[in-house]
Amino acid sequence: MRRRDRQGPAELLLAASIGRRFYVQGSSKLEIAEEFGISRFKVARILDQARDNGLIRVEFDLPAPLEPTLSDEVASAYGIRRALVLERAQRTEIELRRHLGALAADLLTELITEDDVLGVVWARTVNAMTDSLRGLARCPVVQLCGVSSRIDTRENSADRSVETVRRIAAVSGGEAFPVFGPLVLPDHRTAQTLRQQPGIAEAFERFAKITTAVVSIGAWRSGQSTVYSVLGQQQREELARKGAVAEVAARLFDADGNELAGHPGHHVLAVSVPELKRVPEVIALGGGAGKADAIAAVLRSGMVDTLITDAGAAERLLAQA
Repeated sequence: MRRRDRQGPAELLLAASIGRRFYVQGSSKLEIAEEFGISRFKVARILDQARDNGLIRVEFDLPAPLEPTLSDEVASAYGIRRALVLERAQRTEIELRRHLGALAADLLTELITEDDVLGVVWARTVNAMTDSLRGLARCPVVQLCGVSSRIDTRENSADRSVETVRRIAAVSGGEAFPVFGPLVLPDHRTAQTLRQQPGIAEAFERFAKITTAVVSIGAWRSGQSTVYSVLGQQQREELARKGAVAEVAARLFDADGNELAGHPGHHVLAVSVPELKRVPEVIALGGGAGKADAIAAVLRSGMVDTLITDAGAAERLLAQA
């Protein structure tokens, strides 16, 4: 006699009862199997079938504007601790930075304790994060690099760029260690001289103690990189020929995640890549589908623990992975 494909009311009721016990009451498959006098393998099969035919629907209703599936897939594909992917929405570049910054602020508030030392770069997305900070555990806050001389005045950052660390420290109540100096310098000697200045040296000495660092990922093109904007055309083209596609804290990376040696790496006031790799928690901010190549390169470098990005970039990242 041919078996019916359509489930009858008894089968549907059994599946609903098992689903309620597993998803609502938190019973294990073994406990359910003992209650209903069936094997735990049959319990698993009933749950799978109930999800497939729509009897049971698993939904996520996160209060934060996150894409949980994309977040999980990106973290798994690139082998990082976590990825926080903003939900799909039409946003301008400035709006995207503000949303990424707000998400980073929430994460810092959750993660930072009084035992931490927080390091931050100067970047527009980090400035946006600072604007959204409402509370933070008391901890020292260290600036990880100097400040670019090319600043986007549309976001009112020209008059407060060097105050990012002080503003975060004001929220935290901890001590601030700013770097009052330019990001890119004309030569190695100037860089070494500035690093020995009392205020700057004090910040650099604390790089080894940083437990959480917040950095921004830049792409190697105009308006997307703090280094790109301060170099001449010949220097930009030379670095492009060497394979530069991404930047973090004035350190440049090729598509495989390798740091590019030489100029301008030896002429910047910034934390080094080895120092960043020793930090237990590096949070990288970067979004927009057009920046996906740069984000992928930085993820391949092995120094990122948490990525904060958006759905457009995440989908491109998964396609590359």
